[in-house]
Amino acid sequence: MSPEIELSLRLLIATLLGGIFGMERQARHKPAGLRTHILVCLGSAIFTLSGIYGFPVAVAEDMMRNIDPARVAAQVVTGVGFIGGGIIFKEKDHIAGITTAASIWLTAGLGVAIGSGLYVLTFVAALLGIASLEFDHFQNKLECRRQKAEARRQALEDDGQNCENLE
Repeated sequence: MSPEIELSLRLLIATLLGGIFGMERQARHKPAGLRTHILVCLGSAIFTLSGIYGFPVAVAEDMMRNIDPARVAAQVVTGVGFIGGGIIFKEKDHIAGITTAASIWLTAGLGVAIGSGLYVLTFVAALLGIASLEFDHFQNKLECRRQKAEARRQALEDDGQNCENLE
């Protein structure tokens, strides 16, 4: 595979992974959705690719090579952390947007990882991230079932029945 095709594939994967996270956030009507997550993941990937491949250094035999792609990743972490901080809102005693800010931060990390060519690591992190976002949905379903069961039990007690007679 030519280098240009592989690097383009990395950008495509970053777009797809950012889109998956963005669709999940958008489906829950959160402040940052599909476009934001795609752009953060894609931007992180292109910055990483630029840091790795975009700045060739003329290396003479007596010079040390002064190139560090990790500098780009560090700046992505800082910059996206700043963006994420702007998504968090506090209203009286309620704080909202923390999960969306964290998903944007993770999306940036996925972009850096995919830009670096760490395919397996990126997909494992993406699967774990999506699972953690869906865990809240699963936890809410369990809580709803628990509340319904408690309401049924209470209704039976109010009718003068007890739970032992139901078996």
